[in-house]
Amino acid sequence: MTFVRNHPVVSFFVLAYALAWAGVPFGSFYAPGALVAALVVVYLTEGFAGLRSMGARLIRWRVRWIWYVAAIAVPLAVHLVTMSLNQALGAPAPNTGQFTPWYGLAVVGMIMIDPTGGPFSEEPSFRGYAQPKLQSRRTPLVSTAILAVAITGWHLPLFFISSFGLQPFEALTTVGVTFWYAWLFNHAAGSVLITLIAHATEGSINTSDLWPAGSDLTRETWLYVAVWWAVAIGLLLVNRRFWTTPTAPEPINVKEPVS
Repeated sequence: MTFVRNHPVVSFFVLAYALAWAGVPFGSFYAPGALVAALVVVYLTEGFAGLRSMGARLIRWRVRWIWYVAAIAVPLAVHLVTMSLNQALGAPAPNTGQFTPWYGLAVVGMIMIDPTGGPFSEEPSFRGYAQPKLQSRRTPLVSTAILAVAITGWHLPLFFISSFGLQPFEALTTVGVTFWYAWLFNHAAGSVLITLIAHATEGSINTSDLWPAGSDLTRETWLYVAVWWAVAIGLLLVNRRFWTTPTAPEPINVKEPVS
């Protein structure tokens, strides 16, 4: 318990890894492990007050409308740019059956509330818990760099279990997109709801269904990595002061007795 109280973020990631990776020997991955780990560590270190803070970030909807637009528009723009570049490099027109508006809205909504999926588990834990904790002592740049490495490592088994259909180099996407989510989270007043919308939107398009397996699909996957890195680098260059300026600390929760 003393170690958990003194090193809550390290404890969170150790438990998140342990829970998520427990199914790896059986060809599975327990994505909700990140959320379970955050809830356990927050309760042990901050009590119910900490859990209320996590919940408040998750339902924080009173933010400027521009962040709702950004949460949806940026991931869709990344997909559109990637597909356009792939076609420009010789790929045929992709299968667009999944792009109907109502179908897209339904998919985003389901992803947002799916307790077994990545966005619902990752956003309250990685952004809603780990990001503010890291930023309480570090700049957003250093905090996000640490988070990018830790989150990418947490996802690592997904890139080597054949049933998930991912390539190892796709881990680079996780690094790039982490900087986007961190930037959005901070600018949207620490709203996990906004990053949850963004994450669900990003995952609403199944890129593996756009082209049959082969060179066109492989090129599309590499382009997707490159475009997200371009977004991350652009945010780092354009908003340099944000990344290097320490954030204001959040109010400290008083630990409640744990019976």
